Amino acid sequence: MIGYLEGRLLKKEPERILLVANQVGYEIMIPGFVQQGLVDKDVGDQLELYIYYHQTERQPKPVLIGFNLEEEKEFFQIFISVEAIGPMKAVKALNMPVSDVAHFIETGDIAALKRLKGIGARTAQKIVASLKGKMGEFTMIKRQEAAAEISALDGDFIQPVFDVLVNQLGHKTNDARQMIDQALARNPHIVTPEALFDEVYKGRLP
Repeated sequence: MIGYLEGRLLKKEPERILLVANQVGYEIMIPGFVQQGLVDKDVGDQLELYIYYHQTERQPKPVLIGFNLEEEKEFFQIFISVEAIGPMKAVKALNMPVSDVAHFIETGDIAALKRLKGIGARTAQKIVASLKGKMGEFTMIKRQEAAAEISALDGDFIQPVFDVLVNQLGHKTNDARQMIDQALARNPHIVTPEALFDEVYKGRLP
Protein backbone atom coordinates (compact mmCIF):
# COMPACT_ATOMS: atom_id res chain seq x y z
CA MET A 1 0.00 0.00 0.00
CA ILE A 2 1.25 3.49 -0.84
CA GLY A 3 1.36 5.91 2.10
CA TYR A 4 3.86 8.57 0.99
CA LEU A 5 5.41 9.75 -2.27
CA GLU A 6 8.23 12.09 -3.23
CA GLY A 7 8.70 12.94 -6.87
CA ARG A 8 8.55 15.38 -9.76
CA LEU A 9 5.34 17.11 -10.83
CA LEU A 10 4.60 16.02 -14.40
CA LYS A 11 1.06 17.31 -14.87
CA LYS A 12 -1.34 19.51 -12.90
CA GLU A 13 -5.10 19.56 -13.45
CA PRO A 14 -8.12 20.61 -11.37
CA GLU A 15 -8.52 18.06 -8.56
CA ARG A 16 -5.62 15.85 -9.66
CA ILE A 17 -1.91 15.76 -10.49
CA LEU A 18 0.53 13.33 -12.08
CA LEU A 19 3.63 12.73 -9.97
CA VAL A 20 6.68 10.85 -11.22
CA ALA A 21 8.50 8.90 -8.50
CA ASN A 22 11.22 6.36 -9.35
CA GLN A 23 10.25 6.56 -13.04
CA VAL A 24 6.62 5.63 -12.28
CA GLY A 25 3.79 8.12 -12.83
CA TYR A 26 1.15 8.24 -10.08
CA GLU A 27 -2.20 9.93 -10.66
CA ILE A 28 -3.16 11.55 -7.38
CA MET A 29 -6.45 13.21 -6.42
CA ILE A 30 -5.95 16.52 -4.61
CA PRO A 31 -8.49 18.11 -2.22
CA GLY A 32 -9.17 21.81 -2.70
CA PHE A 33 -7.22 22.96 0.35
CA VAL A 34 -4.14 21.08 -0.91
CA GLN A 35 -4.59 22.53 -4.42
CA GLN A 36 -4.26 26.01 -2.95
CA GLY A 37 -0.70 25.17 -1.90
CA LEU A 38 0.20 23.98 -5.41
CA VAL A 39 -0.57 27.28 -7.13
CA ASP A 40 3.12 28.21 -7.25
CA LYS A 41 4.27 24.72 -8.24
CA ASP A 42 5.34 24.26 -11.85
CA VAL A 43 5.83 21.13 -13.94
CA GLY A 44 9.22 19.70 -13.01
CA ASP A 45 9.11 20.89 -9.39
CA GLN A 46 9.69 18.43 -6.56
CA LEU A 47 6.69 17.52 -4.45
CA GLU A 48 6.13 15.40 -1.34
CA LEU A 49 2.70 14.09 -0.36
CA TYR A 50 1.18 11.79 2.23
CA ILE A 51 -1.13 9.39 0.43
CA TYR A 52 -4.49 7.91 1.33
CA TYR A 53 -4.93 4.71 -0.70
CA HIS A 54 -8.53 3.76 -1.49
CA GLN A 55 -9.65 0.49 -3.08
CA THR A 56 -12.80 -1.54 -2.41
CA GLU A 57 -14.96 -4.11 -4.18
CA ARG A 58 -17.17 -1.27 -5.40
CA GLN A 59 -14.10 0.78 -6.31
CA PRO A 60 -11.66 -1.84 -7.67
CA LYS A 61 -9.48 0.74 -9.39
CA PRO A 62 -7.07 2.13 -6.77
CA VAL A 63 -7.44 5.83 -5.98
CA LEU A 64 -4.60 7.85 -4.44
CA ILE A 65 -5.42 11.04 -2.52
CA GLY A 66 -2.62 13.42 -1.56
CA PHE A 67 -2.04 15.60 1.52
CA ASN A 68 0.71 17.94 2.71
CA LEU A 69 0.74 16.68 6.29
CA GLU A 70 0.12 13.33 7.93
CA GLU A 71 -2.38 15.05 10.26
CA GLU A 72 -4.42 16.15 7.23
CA LYS A 73 -4.54 12.55 6.06
CA GLU A 74 -5.66 11.43 9.54
CA PHE A 75 -8.42 14.06 9.51
CA PHE A 76 -9.56 12.83 6.10
CA GLN A 77 -9.81 9.25 7.36
CA ILE A 78 -12.01 10.37 10.25
CA PHE A 79 -14.07 12.68 8.04
CA ILE A 80 -15.01 9.88 5.62
CA SER A 81 -16.32 7.79 8.52
CA VAL A 82 -19.44 9.98 8.47
CA GLU A 83 -22.43 8.30 6.82
CA ALA A 84 -22.83 9.23 3.14
CA ILE A 85 -19.36 10.81 2.88
CA GLY A 86 -17.00 8.61 0.89
CA PRO A 87 -13.45 9.44 -0.20
CA MET A 88 -14.45 10.88 -3.58
CA LYS A 89 -17.11 13.15 -2.09
CA ALA A 90 -14.70 14.26 0.63
CA VAL A 91 -11.99 15.17 -1.92
CA LYS A 92 -14.42 17.55 -3.61
CA ALA A 93 -15.89 18.86 -0.35
CA LEU A 94 -12.69 19.86 1.44
CA ASN A 95 -12.11 23.25 -0.13
CA MET A 96 -11.05 24.90 3.15
CA PRO A 97 -8.08 24.24 5.46
CA VAL A 98 -8.49 21.26 7.78
CA SER A 99 -8.07 23.50 10.83
CA ASP A 100 -11.08 25.59 9.76
CA VAL A 101 -13.29 22.58 9.05
CA ALA A 102 -12.33 21.01 12.38
CA HIS A 103 -13.18 24.26 14.16
CA PHE A 104 -16.59 24.45 12.47
CA ILE A 105 -17.33 20.88 13.54
CA GLU A 106 -16.29 21.48 17.14
CA THR A 107 -18.41 24.64 17.38
CA GLY A 108 -21.35 23.06 15.56
CA ASP A 109 -21.30 25.76 12.87
CA ILE A 110 -23.69 24.23 10.34
CA ALA A 111 -23.79 27.36 8.17
CA ALA A 112 -20.00 27.30 7.75
CA LEU A 113 -19.92 23.58 6.99
CA LYS A 114 -22.51 24.15 4.24
CA ARG A 115 -19.82 26.16 2.43
CA LEU A 116 -18.00 22.90 1.77
CA LYS A 117 -18.63 21.83 -1.81
CA GLY A 118 -21.56 19.41 -2.08
CA ILE A 119 -22.42 19.54 1.64
CA GLY A 120 -26.00 20.47 2.46
CA ALA A 121 -27.65 21.16 5.80
CA ARG A 122 -28.57 17.54 6.51
CA THR A 123 -25.08 16.24 5.78
CA ALA A 124 -23.54 19.08 7.80
CA GLN A 125 -25.69 18.05 10.76
CA LYS A 126 -24.53 14.44 10.37
CA ILE A 127 -20.91 15.60 10.34
CA VAL A 128 -21.36 17.52 13.60
CA ALA A 129 -23.31 14.70 15.24
CA SER A 130 -20.65 12.14 14.29
CA LEU A 131 -17.43 14.10 14.82
CA LYS A 132 -17.98 16.84 17.39
CA GLY A 133 -15.61 16.28 20.29
CA LYS A 134 -13.07 14.44 18.12
CA MET A 135 -11.60 17.39 16.25
CA GLY A 136 -9.58 19.21 18.91
CA GLU A 137 -6.13 18.21 17.67
CA PHE A 138 -6.99 19.09 14.08
CA THR A 139 -7.99 22.65 14.94
CA MET A 140 -4.31 23.21 15.75
CA ILE A 141 -3.02 22.36 12.27
CA LYS A 142 -1.52 25.49 10.76
CA ARG A 143 -3.07 27.04 7.71
CA GLN A 144 -1.16 25.95 4.65
CA GLU A 145 -0.16 29.46 3.69
CA ALA A 146 1.37 30.14 7.11
CA ALA A 147 3.27 26.88 7.10
CA ALA A 148 4.49 27.49 3.57
CA GLU A 149 6.21 30.70 4.61
CA ILE A 150 8.38 28.75 7.02
CA SER A 151 8.72 25.69 4.81
CA ALA A 152 10.22 27.82 2.07
CA LEU A 153 13.39 27.63 4.19
CA ASP A 154 14.48 31.14 3.31
CA GLY A 155 16.22 31.77 6.65
CA ASP A 156 19.98 31.16 6.61
CA PHE A 157 19.78 29.33 9.94
CA ILE A 158 16.95 27.00 8.84
CA GLN A 159 18.56 25.19 5.91
CA PRO A 160 21.44 23.61 7.90
CA VAL A 161 18.98 22.18 10.42
CA PHE A 162 16.76 20.87 7.63
CA ASP A 163 19.78 19.21 5.98
CA VAL A 164 20.80 17.50 9.23
CA LEU A 165 17.27 16.21 9.90
CA VAL A 166 16.92 14.75 6.39
CA ASN A 167 20.44 13.73 5.33
CA GLN A 168 21.97 12.70 8.65
CA LEU A 169 19.05 11.69 10.87
CA GLY A 170 16.89 10.15 8.13
CA HIS A 171 13.67 12.11 8.59
CA LYS A 172 11.35 12.46 5.60
CA THR A 173 11.39 15.92 4.06
CA ASN A 174 7.77 16.67 5.01
CA ASP A 175 8.40 15.52 8.59
CA ALA A 176 11.54 17.64 8.85
CA ARG A 177 9.69 20.72 7.62
CA GLN A 178 6.87 20.09 10.05
CA MET A 179 9.33 19.71 12.96
CA ILE A 180 10.95 23.03 12.02
CA ASP A 181 7.55 24.72 11.60
CA GLN A 182 6.47 23.59 15.06
CA ALA A 183 9.76 24.63 16.68
CA LEU A 184 9.54 28.14 15.18
CA ALA A 185 5.90 28.41 16.22
CA ARG A 186 6.89 27.61 19.82
CA ASN A 187 9.80 30.04 19.76
CA PRO A 188 9.67 32.62 16.94
CA HIS A 189 12.75 34.43 18.33
CA ILE A 190 15.20 31.71 17.21
CA VAL A 191 17.97 33.07 14.98
CA THR A 192 20.69 30.37 15.02
CA PRO A 193 20.86 26.76 13.76
CA GLU A 194 21.92 25.55 17.22
CA ALA A 195 18.93 27.13 18.94
CA LEU A 196 16.56 25.81 16.27
CA PHE A 197 17.93 22.28 16.52
CA ASP A 198 17.57 22.36 20.32
CA GLU A 199 13.98 23.56 20.02
CA VAL A 200 13.13 20.89 17.43
CA TYR A 201 14.16 18.10 19.77
CA LYS A 202 12.83 19.78 22.86
CA GLY A 203 9.41 19.50 21.23
CA ARG A 204 9.87 15.76 20.71
CA LEU A 205 10.53 15.01 24.38
CA PRO A 206 7.64 13.31 26.22
